[in-house]
Amino acid sequence: MPVDIQRIEMDQLAVWRVRRGEDELLIAEQGAQILSYRQGDAPPIIWLSEEAAFQQGQSVRGGVPICWPWFGDLARNPQAVQASYHGEQPAPFHGLVRALPWQLREQRSDGDAAILEFDCPQALGALPGWPHPVELTLRIRLADDLQLSLSSRNDGDESVAISQALHSYFAVSDIHQVRVEGLAGCPYIDTLLDWKECQQQDDLHFSGETDRVYQQLPATLNLVDPAWQRRIRLTTSGSMSAVLWNPWIDKARRLTSFADDAWQRMLCIETANVLDDAVVLQPGQRHILAVSISATSSGL
Repeated sequence: MPVDIQRIEMDQLAVWRVRRGEDELLIAEQGAQILSYRQGDAPPIIWLSEEAAFQQGQSVRGGVPICWPWFGDLARNPQAVQASYHGEQPAPFHGLVRALPWQLREQRSDGDAAILEFDCPQALGALPGWPHPVELTLRIRLADDLQLSLSSRNDGDESVAISQALHSYFAVSDIHQVRVEGLAGCPYIDTLLDWKECQQQDDLHFSGETDRVYQQLPATLNLVDPAWQRRIRLTTSGSMSAVLWNPWIDKARRLTSFADDAWQRMLCIETANVLDDAVVLQPGQRHILAVSISATSSGL
């Protein structure tokens, strides 16, 4: 299958367009952010907001932003993660690297697969308020599935604690009709109920705003979409936590670069290392947070 990799411009951002046969993947150099992913003429797998802005210094709404070296509100992170930040300014949500320029270190074809590897030079001790030298790289492999591997290696002399997430937005036909399999029996924190500890009983269906941190997860989750006759399978390694999020009606109206009705067409399932699943890297130690994303029409 032919593979073609080209650098294009989308407004202010440099973007790598990867085509593999009829499949297409877009990756912004800023933040090494996956912007969109589709297979042939099928609906997109990775969702990109119709109102997305491609501006320097601003994370794009949709795709797969990288949250690192902490996820969400730093004050809600484990104490060791909080202690790693020494900035004078309030800590921004979702860390420090989403809007930075990353460098494409490698691009190549491996048979009929496309491989790209990005690194974040500023993570080697030059992040504002975060002086820890960590080699941070994202490896992307596009074949019949999409594989993302976020590698953090502590190049310093002291341990460093991080939380992180591949903040993946998935396209769905109708949020009311989809379900997520694989969560039954897993504990979760419901941030909308004052961070109450709960336990999932069955598959997850959606009928309102959702913002949950799932823990002790199995390696595989399935996003089942009967209307599109599609099952998106997420297979992870280096992770036992995930964040599931949909803003629903009211919050969607308050979000930037987000249509008022876009909540119906997306669901975030964010492969993560958060809360008790945060990572402490000893000097010289590496951790890889990885997810494989595949779509099939079987077993609905």
